Amino acid sequence: MTRIPEEDRNIMEKAIYLPMVLIILNRDLSVVEKSPFKLKKPYLGLIEETMKEVQRELAEAKQYMKKNKLQVTETKRDDAFTMYLFLYKGYEESHSYFNPRIRNKVQELIELYFLKKHSAR
Repeated sequence: MTRIPEEDRNIMEKAIYLPMVLIILNRDLSVVEKSPFKLKKPYLGLIEETMKEVQRELAEAKQYMKKNKLQVTETKRDDAFTMYLFLYKGYEESHSYFNPRIRNKVQELIELYFLKKHSAR
């Protein structure tokens, strides 16, 4: 049983997922820049604006974590699972994440950011 409230755990998970989202978007940006698309600007703009929003949210999460003495550290990784150590106000908890679940969550977040950008127009 976890001692970490759901709201704080969600913020701590953002510290796991959002850097991965940025890595994927950065790779995609490079692919689009090198691609033979006739009109690259809309794709580049979408990716760049999404990256800015993700960076802003990650900065907010890190600021909240620092203020509330929360930390997340990757401790172990293998083909199937990644282990993280969550430090919550003096308590330590180990959490294991199934790697395909991480990948699916990162994909879901990218889709949500893109849809948010699309619906804002």
